[in-house]
Amino acid sequence: MAPLSSSSPPSPYHIIIIITILTFTATVQPLKAPILPQDLLPLVPRQLSWPILRSLRSATDILPTFVGAVSVSNISDVTWKGSCFYENSAWLELHNKTGSEFGGGTLHIKVSNAHSWTCMDLYVFATPYRVTWDYYFLSREHKVEFNEWEGKAEYEYVKNKGVGIFLLEAGMIGTLQALWEVFPLFTNTGWGESANLAFLEKNMGAKFEERSGPWITNITIDDIQSGDFLAISKIRGLWGGFETLEKWASGAYAGHSAVCLRDSEGKLWVGESGHEDEEGNNLIAVLPWDEWWNFELTKDNTNPHIALLPLHPELRAKFNETAAWEYAQSMIGKPYGYHNLIFSWIDTIDGNYPPPLDAHLVASVMTVWNQLQPAYAANIWNEALNKRLGTQDLDLPEILVEVERRGSSFAKLLTIPEQDDWIYVDGKSTSCVAFILEMYKEAGLFGDLADVVQVTEFTIKDAYMLKFFENNMTRLPKWCNDGDTVKLPFCQITGKYRMELPGYNTIEPYPHMAESCPSMPPDYFRPKYC
Repeated sequence: MAPLSSSSPPSPYHIIIIITILTFTATVQPLKAPILPQDLLPLVPRQLSWPILRSLRSATDILPTFVGAVSVSNISDVTWKGSCFYENSAWLELHNKTGSEFGGGTLHIKVSNAHSWTCMDLYVFATPYRVTWDYYFLSREHKVEFNEWEGKAEYEYVKNKGVGIFLLEAGMIGTLQALWEVFPLFTNTGWGESANLAFLEKNMGAKFEERSGPWITNITIDDIQSGDFLAISKIRGLWGGFETLEKWASGAYAGHSAVCLRDSEGKLWVGESGHEDEEGNNLIAVLPWDEWWNFELTKDNTNPHIALLPLHPELRAKFNETAAWEYAQSMIGKPYGYHNLIFSWIDTIDGNYPPPLDAHLVASVMTVWNQLQPAYAANIWNEALNKRLGTQDLDLPEILVEVERRGSSFAKLLTIPEQDDWIYVDGKSTSCVAFILEMYKEAGLFGDLADVVQVTEFTIKDAYMLKFFENNMTRLPKWCNDGDTVKLPFCQITGKYRMELPGYNTIEPYPHMAESCPSMPPDYFRPKYC
């Protein structure tokens, strides 16, 4: 029985299948089902099957879950419950079938007690030097062969720490569905925009209420001053998809930021880390307001929602425009701060990873990228990890081995705070928000705390929660939120949907701020003075 096209009307037997699926799904089955209800969904027309799949799976199901690491030093076998097979165990055997210096190994996987006759489990297996995968459909012992280890370092690592095992809990159909959910996040279409909104509503509790007023504000730029913060949320296209995942992981309700500056003649400019030049490079730039604003209104195809956060009058009085300009000028043309991007998010060993993310999965993803794009991997995290270890020029496998040699863990290494004075091969590394907050430091807004606050550790959420902004709505510009029935404590200047900034303007800066903060969805609880 072949599935119908998405445009074909459902026939009676397809309706019967749907009823069967819903019945099985809603009923607890004490015995093994010969067919798992979800396994029938590919046979059903898309207009009927897709809503059910969406209710059973989400985009995050594409991520594998770490179930254990198998080494010869394990006292007993590693055991776990799979998505298909409920009883699983694994053990590692080292051998030298090839006669090489360090030999190879066999990972034994025994799977049993499947909950249906048609299910299967998908696995990823990883060391710092390799990643492979396999799937299991039959209840029996399976083998994953490693003919030769890369060298002594991989041999010692596997012998002591083992081969990591990751389960794709969604199974084959669920993983394909999760891929279908992830793909539109990055498409520049109405479908993609709807997918981003749905993801954030489901996983963060975002509301996206439509604004009643004009979606583009008629701004009087005389009311915008140096230091005013621009919080930006993109909701479609490549950057929209990236920001959606960043928001979900960090708890920030904006994914990009920029800052306003006036020069000595009073002309208004915008400083931005992450401005894309004509060659596609993301750099630090200072642009005339008119040029920047015109681009956002007419050329930015990510449907940007932008909020202006005016500085509090007392902070504005302290703002040293000359020092801010000198800093901005010194950073023009430098690359966006990719080096420390992920480290502003990861502050704790296990409190920053939305399930099923964890440090094991991060290490495995890094391993894959290190094999596919070694130069890219070196730019994104290798140099930053070396700085945390106090080493130089170690590649990712060597970093992982060195961490274990010191008796530490990769999870702990990721939590070591970034330092604002670290210099990378291409200079200081500042993300969009770090660029702004470094400017705030230079302009005197952090006062005596400047030396004990590392702003490269801040997420955008940490930035807009700073108690730096206007708290008296009567002092906001007259055009602020003009026409909207809901008056926000800041000025939304573009966007169909009303922007949310939970915790806005509530936290006085303190020493070592944002160095140890968890960020677990959907509540994103933040302890005091973390």
